[in-house]
Amino acid sequence: MSQTAFIRSTVDRHVGWLEFNRPPVNAFTREMVDETHDAIAAALADREVRVLVLASAIPRYFSAGADLHVFKGIGQDGMRRWAERCHGIVRLLRGSSKPLLAAINGTAVGGGLEMTLHCDLRFAATDARLGQPEINIGFIPPIATTQALARLIGRPRAIRYLYEGGLVQATEALQWGLVDELVEPGTLRARVQTYGEELATKSPTALAAIRRTVTLGGGMTFEDGMAFELETVAGLATTPDFAEGVDAFLAKRQPKWKTS
Repeated sequence: MSQTAFIRSTVDRHVGWLEFNRPPVNAFTREMVDETHDAIAAALADREVRVLVLASAIPRYFSAGADLHVFKGIGQDGMRRWAERCHGIVRLLRGSSKPLLAAINGTAVGGGLEMTLHCDLRFAATDARLGQPEINIGFIPPIATTQALARLIGRPRAIRYLYEGGLVQATEALQWGLVDELVEPGTLRARVQTYGEELATKSPTALAAIRRTVTLGGGMTFEDGMAFELETVAGLATTPDFAEGVDAFLAKRQPKWKTS
């Protein structure tokens, strides 16, 4: 386990956990944003980590968004630097070759929640409440949320959600597609860990290819996305994992994937 001032990082059976840890409510300062960026980069570079989870070490709060003291008198240049650093986190997440999961507990608003929009799957506790309240301070969510939400839940629902700035119960968030699975609060970590371990048994090469074609291809025209898929498929044919997968299937044995 490693611990910076505000981020706790652990690895359990190839599942890496990055937990926000700034009591009492996980309100983000610039230092916490920087630590989050660096912890994600380190986890993605760690060969021991095959799946990464964004989570919280605070029982009742996933994220309270930005610590608003940071924004007092920040000015245009300061806000641009803040948003650029947040966009750096987005690029790390979207460019990840490893599956990304989120374990969302308690109150989840603002920046921390926004980062989960760039994960592949979001598991939420049944008592979680999710929201983007930036409208209430005359602002918008800056972690590529306007772009991710429209793609995730559709423009009409996204724009109303952002206009109103209220909290959504986990059950409603599931109906929207804002989260993918609800879990009883006491079993959230165990469920996400188990799912992460299942993914960690699969071909890292194929997982990366799926993530790349869906995440990046989804922003292309259909024809461009299909061409991207074609090149990816052709490239996979020369990989050790593909050869091993075919051999293992024909021999009726478990495959031994290349993990580097």
